[in-house]
Amino acid sequence: MTPTRSSYDVVVVGGGHNGLVAAAYLARAGRSVLLLERQPHTGGAAVSERPFPGVDARVSRYSYLVSLLPASIVRDLGMRFETRRRRISSYTPVGDGGLLVDTGSEARTRASFVRLTGSERDFEAWQRFYARTGAMARRVFPTLTEPLPTRTELRRIVADDELWDAVFERPLGETIEETFADDTVRGVVFTDALIGTFTHAHDPTLRQNRCFLYHVIGGGTGDWDVPVGGMGALTDALADAARAAGAELITGCAVTGVDSDGVTAQVRYEGGVADARHVLVNAAPHELARLLGAPDEPKPEGSQLKVNMVLRRLPRLRDTVTEPAEAFAGTFHIAESYAELERSYREAEAGKIPAAPPSEIYCHTLTDPSILSADAAARGMHTLTLFGLHTPARLFRDDPAAARTAAMKGVLAQLDRVLAEPIAECLAEDADGAPCLEVKSPLDLEREVGLPGGHIFHRDLAFPYREDESATDPAARWGVATGVRNVFLCGSGAVRGGGVSGIPGHNAARAVLES
Repeated sequence: MTPTRSSYDVVVVGGGHNGLVAAAYLARAGRSVLLLERQPHTGGAAVSERPFPGVDARVSRYSYLVSLLPASIVRDLGMRFETRRRRISSYTPVGDGGLLVDTGSEARTRASFVRLTGSERDFEAWQRFYARTGAMARRVFPTLTEPLPTRTELRRIVADDELWDAVFERPLGETIEETFADDTVRGVVFTDALIGTFTHAHDPTLRQNRCFLYHVIGGGTGDWDVPVGGMGALTDALADAARAAGAELITGCAVTGVDSDGVTAQVRYEGGVADARHVLVNAAPHELARLLGAPDEPKPEGSQLKVNMVLRRLPRLRDTVTEPAEAFAGTFHIAESYAELERSYREAEAGKIPAAPPSEIYCHTLTDPSILSADAAARGMHTLTLFGLHTPARLFRDDPAAARTAAMKGVLAQLDRVLAEPIAECLAEDADGAPCLEVKSPLDLEREVGLPGGHIFHRDLAFPYREDESATDPAARWGVATGVRNVFLCGSGAVRGGGVSGIPGHNAARAVLES
């Protein structure tokens, strides 16, 4: 496929979910839109694939849960897409027991806290803390698809000075240590500050706070939902919406450069050039700098290990009180106590794969079995997704294969510690007799999906406000500015980017329409 014309109102560089959102909104508004994608398919990191030969399981290979996608985007674009809420928020095995957070039963959650901690103190603290972050979520989440508020305006919206101080001003570790006494409980709270972010509880840059904020405000509830049909169902629906609105989506077409005088632009791609009034870049700022021929934006560093598995059956737990079907339905925390998280961070910071790598697991098929064939589901097969923390890209550079193997063995050994049987005994086998298990390091994400340094947010997250109280430029007002007047960011590197949300795509489209 090649573009049908030489000039467009808007050229979108990159066909991940945010680029597709931007293309769909702008085409629906009557703009001529060309989207160019390097890979042979759209979707970016939000895709479903069958990675294991002969095994009919459509795995969300990279991105896997949805929290930040506003329902308004699904409605606006007329998409056929749904998510399902997980009743079990999390399970954390401890010895022969564990901490179960059941959003459908306060009494059951309270009893689990008491069994673990010996009192109701931390449960009551948990209830108060998340009631306040829940109120913040309901107030802040709607602002993510509105013009970017100033810092003063957002503080007024949060309307809780003590919580503002805890989330926006002080290292999160101070609040966690003041609020909770139990090491396991502290760790469960803190993990939301570490997804895709290599940092520690008392980091003065507040990277941990920014990550925590986005993880607790999603959808106005903080729930992390399961995409029905897998993550590819979302991006397939977005691509359909963009095409139906008239956008041209060209795959297998890498963009090689962008030239702009601030009024008009040229997008150079393999095989041609397209003129545009606006260019939206659904790529990391580091990649944008390369396309513009500008001094390099510092290369970000991802810090996660992704392990995809297909099981013959769920494994048995050492904890005989909690059923595996409940434990794995939510977020299953491994080696993520507060002390373990700190120890693993220090080891990784010193250049070593952590001795006990922290990770969290969830089972998509317990909530949505549709990603399995009817036969596989009937035989009790399941998928497991493991997300490892504190595995920064630097640890894999010298010997990528050996480091990937060491990290994989480390996280699986920690999983085996809390199971009544080795996970290897539960793995399904593919058509070649190999276990259904694949591992992705940050360097794999860089090579396969084009994420610089394997950083899943394109760069460190930013607080969702602007410092300039007088900004009137549409790109600055919507948090998508790049320093080039008619070139906007529409990916995760924009202000209010990160996660599978579509928000940067929506906001970049709004900025174009206001320009």
